[in-house]
Amino acid sequence: MGSSTARRLQWCLASPACLLFAAAVLLAMPGLAAARTRRYSFNVTMATVARLCVTKSVPTVNGRFPGPKLVVREGDTLVIRVTNNINNNVTFHWHGVRQLRSGWADGPAYITQCPIRPGGSYVYRFTVTGQRGTLWWHAHFSWLRATLYGPLVILPPRGVAYPFPKPHRELPLLLGEWFNADPEAVIKQALQTGGGPNVSDAYTFNGLPGPTYNCSSSNDTFKLRVRPGKTYLLRLINAALNDELFFGVANHTLTVVQADASYVKPFAATALVISPGQTMDVLLTAAANPSSRSFAIAVAPYTNTVGTFDNTTAVAVLEYGAASSPPQTAAALRSLPLPSLPAYNDTGAVANFSANFRSLASAQYPARVPRTVDRHFFFAVGLGADPCQSPVNGTCQGPNNTRFAASMNNVSFVMPKTSLLQAHYQRRYNGVLTANFPAAPRTPFNYTGTPPNNTFVTHGTRVVPLRFNTTVEVVLQDTSILGAESHPLHLHGYDFYVVGTGFGNYDAGNDTAKYNLVDPVQRNTISVPTAGWVAIRFVADNPGVWIMHCHLDVHLSWGLSMAWLVNDGPLPNQKLPPPPSDIPMCS
Repeated sequence: MGSSTARRLQWCLASPACLLFAAAVLLAMPGLAAARTRRYSFNVTMATVARLCVTKSVPTVNGRFPGPKLVVREGDTLVIRVTNNINNNVTFHWHGVRQLRSGWADGPAYITQCPIRPGGSYVYRFTVTGQRGTLWWHAHFSWLRATLYGPLVILPPRGVAYPFPKPHRELPLLLGEWFNADPEAVIKQALQTGGGPNVSDAYTFNGLPGPTYNCSSSNDTFKLRVRPGKTYLLRLINAALNDELFFGVANHTLTVVQADASYVKPFAATALVISPGQTMDVLLTAAANPSSRSFAIAVAPYTNTVGTFDNTTAVAVLEYGAASSPPQTAAALRSLPLPSLPAYNDTGAVANFSANFRSLASAQYPARVPRTVDRHFFFAVGLGADPCQSPVNGTCQGPNNTRFAASMNNVSFVMPKTSLLQAHYQRRYNGVLTANFPAAPRTPFNYTGTPPNNTFVTHGTRVVPLRFNTTVEVVLQDTSILGAESHPLHLHGYDFYVVGTGFGNYDAGNDTAKYNLVDPVQRNTISVPTAGWVAIRFVADNPGVWIMHCHLDVHLSWGLSMAWLVNDGPLPNQKLPPPPSDIPMCS
C-alpha cells in the first residue's frame, strides 16, 4: 500500500463523514453488505426413530429426522463439513443451487464426486448467486434420501423486500415418505428381482405421518398453530422418494408466490400438486373468524402408474387458538373434514394447476428466456425392459418375464465407477463415458400410442457435450411403453424456462408457435405430463458435468437419467476450477 493511500485510509477511519459515506454505500449495495460465509457441520449418524409402532435405526444428519434447516441470504457462501459415521457411502446434493463454477460441490455420486466412505469427510463449499426462495438438500446415493433431507432457505439480501406482502411467520413444510422397512433393502430387493419395489407405508409432514394411519397418535401429527387474520408463508418441499402429491388445507385458499426458488405471478388455488424435487412457496391467510378450532391439511398421491403405489392420505393440522389449549385426541383429529383433493389419477386437474405458473418477469426479476436456440434435442422418456438373459443377477419379475428398466431415447444410464467430473477435468474419458448420447430417438414411433413390440433398452454412460454458452432446447416426451405416466425431471447446475407443454405427441410444426417466450416459469424440476410433452430452454453457461434425471428414485435406479458435459469458456471466469484437495477418491 502506497504512503498516500495509507494516509487517505487513516483520514477516513478518523472522519465521521467518511465513515457515514462508506456505510451509505454498503446500504445501497445490499448484496455486498449482507454477503457472508455461513458454516454448518453435518454429522451423518444412525438414530432411533419410531413411527407407526415400528422402531428402527435410520441414517440422520446430526441425529435429526428430518435434518437441520440451512438459512442463507442471496450472495452468501455456504461451507458444510460432512462427516460420515454410518456404514453406507453417502453424498449430499443442494437441490436447485446453480453451483456456478462450483460443480465439485453439487453432490450426485459418481457424477461430480466419488462417495464419502464410512469414516470419511468432505467439505462442500459454494456461493448462492442470483437465487432466493426455498430449495432443499438431500443425500444423493442410492435411496438414503428417504431420511437424509432438510430445507435450504435463501433469504433476499438485507433491505430487499419480498415482491408480495410480508408474512407474519414463515416455516418449511417437508412432505416425505415413511417406510417401515429399510429403504435400502427395498430397492436392493427390487433390483435383484427385476420387479417393482415395495411401496412406502405413510406420507409425512416434517417427518410425522399424522392420525390417519394405524398406530399413529396425536403426538405423531404435525400441527401448525396460527392466529386469526395473520398471513403465513409455507415453504413446501416434496421430499418423497417416489410420489407426486396433491396438497390442500380444508376451508382455506392458498396463494402461490414462488416455485423452485423463482418468483411467480401470484395465483390462488385450493388444491396444489407438487412433484418430488419441487418446492413451492404459498401464502395462507388465517380466517379472521374461523368456523372451527382445527382444520385438516392433507396430502394424497397423484399417479397414473400401472403398478402399485402408496394410495393413502396423510393429515397435519392447522390449529387456531393459544398454545395452552388442551391437545386433541387422535380420534378427534381423524374426524376432521378433509380438503377436497383431486382423484389420484386426475391428470386434467394437474394440467389446469400447472398452467397457472408464470414468471414474475418484472424489471427487478426479469425472465431472460433464450429467444434463439443453437441446439435442439428431443428426448423420449419412459419405462422399458431388459431381457431375462440380462447379466444382472436376480430374477425376472417385470412384465412378461422381463426386468424393469427406464431410459431416455432408449439409453438406460449406467452409473460409472468414478466421477464423471473428475474424468472430464483430467480429460480421461476412455472407459468412463462416451460423448454420443442421441439427440433424438434412433427409431421414432407413436410415443403416446400403441407401444412398439420391442421394449428392450440399451445401456451406457453416454453424455451430450456442449460448447460454453450454447442455447439449448429440450423437448421431453412421455411414452406409453409399459404405461404412460408422469416423470419429474430434475436438471442439476441450471434453472430452465418451461416454454411449452401439451398432451399427445409433440408436433414441431404446430406446437413451437404456441411457446410462451414472454413469462414462462423458471424451474429446476418439471414433470413430463402423462402421455404428453414439455419443452424447456436454458443457456449452457456453467462448465461441468450435470446430470438430468427422473426424481422418482425407483426410475433413477432403473436408469432414467443422462448427463450434459458443458465445456469451459474462453475467459478465466468461464472455466471449471481444480477439485478441492479433500474431494473423495473412488479407489
